[in-house]
Amino acid sequence: MRLARLASVLVLATFVLAAVAQPYPARGIRLIVDTSPGGLTDLLARLTAEALTARIGQPVVVENKPGASGNVAADLLIRSPADGYTLMVAAAGNLAVKPFLERSVPFDPLTDVAAVINVADAAHIFVVPTSMEAKDLAQFIAYAKANPGKVYYGSAGIGSPPHLSLELFGRLAGVKLMHVPYKGIGNALPDMLAGRLQAMSISLGSALPYLRTGQIRALAAATKERLAGLPDVPTSAQAGLPGWEMSAWFAVFAPKGTPSEVIRLLNQRLQAALDEPKLRQRLLDLGTEPGGGSPESTAERLRADHRLWGQVIREAGIKLE
Repeated sequence: MRLARLASVLVLATFVLAAVAQPYPARGIRLIVDTSPGGLTDLLARLTAEALTARIGQPVVVENKPGASGNVAADLLIRSPADGYTLMVAAAGNLAVKPFLERSVPFDPLTDVAAVINVADAAHIFVVPTSMEAKDLAQFIAYAKANPGKVYYGSAGIGSPPHLSLELFGRLAGVKLMHVPYKGIGNALPDMLAGRLQAMSISLGSALPYLRTGQIRALAAATKERLAGLPDVPTSAQAGLPGWEMSAWFAVFAPKGTPSEVIRLLNQRLQAALDEPKLRQRLLDLGTEPGGGSPESTAERLRADHRLWGQVIREAGIKLE
């Protein structure tokens, strides 16, 4: 009897050890998205899932978990086992500013998630309606200084990237711009096209259709280098306003405590995908710039956004209504 029990224990132990010894990933991965299907975050998540599936030999399934401004998805991620089988794609800037805008955030973006890789950047550009006389950034700033309290800009809502971007712009340029929040950038665009708004900070992807039809004019890119999708538009520094930079960037995250070797493997596989011309072109077609970089550089960028936009939010007294 004892020998039989011992044999059973040994067989069970063999199965357990075999399971433990299986290299990662031994099964499918779920990729959480903090928005509904169809938006830019969702599209980037699906490209990420497709690229990763092709390189790890296991299915990567996208699960949309919208709600509470992304908190539903983030809370699900941080409560998941830190084993590499649950990941999340999110707008990293949104994670960085949450503690400064919301009274009760169920997680700490700097300690409760582990950065894997930056997937893409949706860089912002400074645009004006073509009915406006300003042909470059210097002319716009001169106009704003000559018309204090009369220059309006639209945003996707209080605390949104377009709002924070032009708060920083106004501080650096020494001008007072009047903020008009909308429920989404799409709702602000008709007023921009009609000339009721004099400026906007908007992602290249959102602006492209109106740039092509000549309804709006781009004066500067809020980037360190000229955009591949808009090479004729100067950077903010080239246009005379160094320091004005804004990009809605998107990254892959894992729960804190995920083994470093798992993070490194995921990073390497996704970096290889981002280096391929086919995926890079698909990202450019979405109006984004291909990302990449190490887990450490991605985490440092999140910390840098946390510092910068936290300061802007505090100094401007921005609060969600």
